[in-house]
Amino acid sequence: MKHSHVIFDFGGVITSSPFEAFNRLEAERGLPRDFVRTVNSTDPDDNAWAKFERAEIDADGFDALFATEAAALGHALEGAAVIACLAGDVRPYMVTALDRLKAAGFGLGCITNNVKAGRGAAMARSEDKALQVEAIMARFDHVIESSKAGVRKPDPRIYQMMCEALQVEAAACIYLDDLGINCKPAAQLGMHAIKVTGGEQALADLEAAVGLSLR
Repeated sequence: MKHSHVIFDFGGVITSSPFEAFNRLEAERGLPRDFVRTVNSTDPDDNAWAKFERAEIDADGFDALFATEAAALGHALEGAAVIACLAGDVRPYMVTALDRLKAAGFGLGCITNNVKAGRGAAMARSEDKALQVEAIMARFDHVIESSKAGVRKPDPRIYQMMCEALQVEAAACIYLDDLGINCKPAAQLGMHAIKVTGGEQALADLEAAVGLSLR
């Protein structure tokens, strides 16, 4: 089936990865590298991070629960410091790719695991960043935020919700995400999944899939 729609993750695809900011935080605090990811991957479906992305707890609840989970793994780190790392920098070339895809007639969707912190879908910490992100989000035909939907990737339901909203079969969709665990259910539903490891790789793989130059 010819691809007619492209569905994007936001953080780590349209913006730089928050993992880079996590690593800077860990270095500043003298914590083991990837400690934040270790905490977030422990009991991944029911930990503080999962509950926050499903809006089952608020920022204060996350702050306290994350600190408890970090302490259980032997280190002190409050959740508020993690929240402050979440808003990545926009990758302008990915915005150009969105515009090229739209001009070529592709439908566009965005599925983002996010939390109710900062402003808007990208959890922006400043007015300028929030306005920049709002302008990007306006390019999508439909956006699903985990903190509003109450369901988060990699739950297959969130991908099915997007297909229903776009009125398209999964096989007609290309899906980009920087986490393999989130690409897997998309592929199992029949989407052409692209794991994003860097901007240049993402553009090259997407161009090959759609048969267009996106630069």
